[in-house]
Amino acid sequence: MVTAGTYQKEHFFKGDDRLDLLESSLLRLAKQYGWQLEAWAAFSNHYHFVGRSLVNAESLKQFITHLHADTARAVNKLDDTPSRKVWHNFWDTRLSFERSYLARLNYVHQNPVHHNLVPVANQYRWCSAAWFERTCTRTTVKMIYSFRSDKLKLPDDF
Repeated sequence: MVTAGTYQKEHFFKGDDRLDLLESSLLRLAKQYGWQLEAWAAFSNHYHFVGRSLVNAESLKQFITHLHADTARAVNKLDDTPSRKVWHNFWDTRLSFERSYLARLNYVHQNPVHHNLVPVANQYRWCSAAWFERTCTRTTVKMIYSFRSDKLKLPDDF
């Protein structure tokens, strides 16, 4: 699981076009670097994703570095601020226990609700919840959404 935040929690990706930019860059580069995203949520000042490396995947650090460089250049071009620092840091957690993995899948899907952006996660356009609900069985969705995520200790004070 990866969480990344913008510099000083600034809302550099506020607005539909900028959120589209962040989400599409995340999805495109994940594929390019050999990472399968299983849950994601992009916001104006941070993002989360749960992913797994595929065979021959490039390093997570290379993937994130490329993502941050591309999105920083793009948003800085939009704001005519070519050298502004956009990203602060990223935190990754290797998920090795099934219950922890399932709880974090739920956490990422439900994050737009946690941030009071939508009443139901699948209504947030820059999150995988709607995709997840369309592509998985109802039983799987119900099982994942049943995992408690309120006790997880994750950096998410954005």
